[in-house]
Amino acid sequence: MYRAPVEEISFTLKHVAGLKAAIEAGALGDLSEDLADAILQEAGRFASEEVAPLREIGDRHGAVLKDAAVTTPPGWKQLYARWIEGGWNALQAPEEFGGQGLPAMLGVAALEMWNSASMAFGIGPTLTMGAVEALDKHASEELKRTYLEKLVSGEWMGTMNLTEPQAGSDLAALRTRAERAADGTYRIFGQKIFITYGEHDFTDNIVHLVLARLPDAPAGTRGISLFLVPKFLVNEDGSLGARNDAFCSGLEHKLGIHASPTCTMIFGDGFAKDREPGAIGWLIGEENRGLACMFTMMNNARLAVGIQGVAVAEAAFQKALAYANERRQGKAAGYDGEGMAPIVLHPDVQRNLLTMKALTQAARAICYSCAHATDRARAGGDGAQFWQERANLLTPVAKAFSTDVGVDVASLGVQVHGGMGFIEETGAAALLRDARIAPIYEGTNGIQAIDLVTRKLPQGGGEHVHRYINELSEVVGRVRASNLQGFGRTANELEAALGHLSEATRHLEKAMGEGRMDEALAGATPYLRLFGLAAGGAYLAQAALAGGDGERQALCRFFAENLVGETRALKERVVDGAASLAVAGESLISA
Repeated sequence: MYRAPVEEISFTLKHVAGLKAAIEAGALGDLSEDLADAILQEAGRFASEEVAPLREIGDRHGAVLKDAAVTTPPGWKQLYARWIEGGWNALQAPEEFGGQGLPAMLGVAALEMWNSASMAFGIGPTLTMGAVEALDKHASEELKRTYLEKLVSGEWMGTMNLTEPQAGSDLAALRTRAERAADGTYRIFGQKIFITYGEHDFTDNIVHLVLARLPDAPAGTRGISLFLVPKFLVNEDGSLGARNDAFCSGLEHKLGIHASPTCTMIFGDGFAKDREPGAIGWLIGEENRGLACMFTMMNNARLAVGIQGVAVAEAAFQKALAYANERRQGKAAGYDGEGMAPIVLHPDVQRNLLTMKALTQAARAICYSCAHATDRARAGGDGAQFWQERANLLTPVAKAFSTDVGVDVASLGVQVHGGMGFIEETGAAALLRDARIAPIYEGTNGIQAIDLVTRKLPQGGGEHVHRYINELSEVVGRVRASNLQGFGRTANELEAALGHLSEATRHLEKAMGEGRMDEALAGATPYLRLFGLAAGGAYLAQAALAGGDGERQALCRFFAENLVGETRALKERVVDGAASLAVAGESLISA
């Protein structure tokens, strides 16, 4: 059974991501370390004792659709009620609308625990939190007054409606249409697919944020608008009114996260029989500027999905470690006990477990550091632009590297279990099934890599990324200066990795500057992994320096001497791999 690693989460927040320094500098308002610890402890208790016990029944039972209504697994509706009663939905939300206004670092840490306990549960509230941020930044005062308080409390939930059958990653192909009505509202017509928690029984109302195109809109993404479309219309006194012309026509049968209802949503098909067809919607922001509004929600969701990768990796590591200590097979070298040895004593199993642990902690540090940058940017002041660029730089890495880690670690977890890992009753396979969606949704990891290379590297005239690499190099310099034997060859290996990252970065910058975009795009995915490994290794070193214990030094050394060497091959793929990719790729194209 999952137990939230509160101590490790707290340590990473304070000593690696920067929470302690931010509190001491007064950058996070009245937040104290004691309050942060109390929040983490209670979140850990709720995740471990309330959410985790319902994960298995959620996986086995799944969500069920009947007559356009979705029923969640037994006990899940009551779990959600207890969760919002605890105020968890309001953790980061603006105080003006009943939120607690706490930092993203604490919100992301709590999200890790919800998702480790059950990824299918954790993803639902994530979208509500994103909807709150989008409305707070872009909606009219009237819409804020009507919807934000109940979204913040969790009494209502929010969704994000982008994808259509012909428009996945390419939103320029979007066809859902919006028509202006005489009363200033709009009528929405169209179909959306893969809508997470598009229909459920957790709340009385569901607030859909829907991308659609007006009849006179410009072509492409410049002609997309964002609309608020509630499941039930809201009366002037705040009570629920008539059912809107929006409904769930089907649920996807998925590899994992079975308890999370993934819906096909139909807008404007005459579901509301008592009036003319057309789902009633309200414009958010300006006409034809909807994508900018939605990106507020999407950036929030990308970091949240990144932490899902960390979360499932942590759960998989805990399960594999427990099994390895219980399962006995063979005679391990040096084992003098009776009978067979616990498999945790075998070097190959130890390598798998340490790989799982090191990758999980590296990904956690990247995600928390991204959240820290977000908090510092929101705090404003002279450094706001710097911190916004840092958050921008780390977001695609946090999303893609961490979700790849989630899949890799969950797969290793199955391997540690051996044949029993392939059997559903151990739960190892379920974690791998759940993990596999995270590199796909909220922008595939390939798109994250393209975003990193083409949009984030050029920030600040290209100087920000090199400043970041220099900061990581300073950490490695402190490792070298420490002269601690426990680090082994860590300084040399991490120094080489950061050198590979710097060389690959300059190569991509030069390629883009000379217009060789295909070459830059060919190197994007290996570059992102190179970035994650080099940064993750430096963060593990920072943790080892701050922790002062042999266990952290040993884990950092293992990562440096066993895993980070991959950066050399990744750098070569970035610098020299484009030509062979182009030639071989010709054979894949149909005539």
